[in-house]
Amino acid sequence: MREFGTTIFAEMTALALRTGSVNLGQGFPDTDGPPAMLERAVEAVRDGLNQYPPGPGVPELRQAVSEHREDHYDLAYDPDGEVLVTVGATEAIAAAVLALCEAGDEVIVFEPYYDSYAASVALAGAVLRPVTLRPAGGRFTFDPAELRAAAGPRTRAILVNSPHNPTGTVFTRAELEAIAGLCAERDLVAITDEVYEHLTFDGVPHVPLATLPGMRERTLMISSAGKTFSVTGWKTGWICAPAPFVRAVQTVKQFLTFTASAPWQLAVAYALRHELDWVADLRTDLQAKRDRLAEGLSAAGFEVYRPDGTYFVQADIRPLGFADGLALARELPSLAGVVAVPTQVFYAHPERGRHFVRFAFCKRDEVIDEAVTRLRKLT
Repeated sequence: MREFGTTIFAEMTALALRTGSVNLGQGFPDTDGPPAMLERAVEAVRDGLNQYPPGPGVPELRQAVSEHREDHYDLAYDPDGEVLVTVGATEAIAAAVLALCEAGDEVIVFEPYYDSYAASVALAGAVLRPVTLRPAGGRFTFDPAELRAAAGPRTRAILVNSPHNPTGTVFTRAELEAIAGLCAERDLVAITDEVYEHLTFDGVPHVPLATLPGMRERTLMISSAGKTFSVTGWKTGWICAPAPFVRAVQTVKQFLTFTASAPWQLAVAYALRHELDWVADLRTDLQAKRDRLAEGLSAAGFEVYRPDGTYFVQADIRPLGFADGLALARELPSLAGVVAVPTQVFYAHPERGRHFVRFAFCKRDEVIDEAVTRLRKLT
């Protein structure tokens, strides 16, 4: 793990604190989730639910996740055997890769990718096979021929993140069909990171890969409460998958964390059943924040890619005369008093993303406005 070092999020957040800069780097909201959900967690703590919950997760949450999958996607998962609660989606992804990949197996990922993907593949002794997302028509997409070329005789799995961090792309049905076709042809397992499933904009739908024909039986569907309910610190996620996959992942997970956070699990179960109207309001609010930041970045001179989902805007720095996003991100606090994340650190081929930086818009309007005002200094 020596090559991974400190995560870029830790580095940029520390830089923001040290310089007093506006932090549009790490993707966490600066407001809380639904008050009634928060109160459920407090009640659970006061009621004494402070010891180990069951390893697979508290039954109330597993049942609520199962209901949510059926209600929203018409996917039926048995809460007793096909749903596993995890310490956030990050643990779910790591445990899934460790459970299903042997040393030397290959895992296809779309770059830029969330940084834990490469680390999880390395921990498993597996090999990362990146497929690059490139701008086309105002959004990031992949070349189906490049996807097919990435699959070889040792390919075991494909890791699919949609809505996609950090580009904000929401894969279309046609893109998902290309992925599903490859999975069927090469007998690949799909691990899907869907933590932004409810945070899409402009009416763009999120289509889970598991809903496509033949994909439920070969897909591990991962999500979490952190982004949906603005409680990223709760680290409460889940996997929905056929029972053999869940058993394999739980075998690994029991030696990572075993279990965690009974009060949060009960509160999230409540939220999945009662707070999705709050999530709809959050989605509307985030869409407005996206537009606010995108317009401000454009006015400051960046070329902006308006995302269809997530918390993030990708900005091309070349119109402002910069060429290296990592260098700019480290200088931006002194140049403008703002922190962003350089996108190139999320590539296996950093040169392909060297001219992009990522800004988070999951912040209060006044924070976004202050950041935009400061960034205008760059012109």
